[in-house]
Amino acid sequence: MKTTNKQTAYALLRITMGINLFAHGLVRLPKIAGFRDWMMTQFQHTILPQWSVYAWGSVLPILELLVGGLLILGIFTYRAAIAGALLIAILILGSCLAGHWEWAGGQMVYALFFYFIISNVENNAYALDLKFKIN
Repeated sequence: MKTTNKQTAYALLRITMGINLFAHGLVRLPKIAGFRDWMMTQFQHTILPQWSVYAWGSVLPILELLVGGLLILGIFTYRAAIAGALLIAILILGSCLAGHWEWAGGQMVYALFFYFIISNVENNAYALDLKFKIN
């Protein structure tokens, strides 16, 4: 299979974003209690109920691991990228509610990368989507 430069660049960006998310989840999962406690502290003075912060802190590492893994492998790439973009949108909302503008700024970079991945999915190569005709 001959691929174009755009397809190669797309695959590398998709895989890199996947590694980033996967690593976030992988590092947080073994110390989930500490991560949740940290989140509870960060969001204690926001309008968010503490139970919702606790629940989000429990689910976030699993979502990061899952979305990241799908992107690395190129399985359900379009849907995984949509899920990743929604995940980032939720994180941006939380960052803004907590007044962590520097976090929100950094997360906007992720949003741009997801925009690129979603809007250029026709360049998806080196993906299991192609092997199994998934999309």
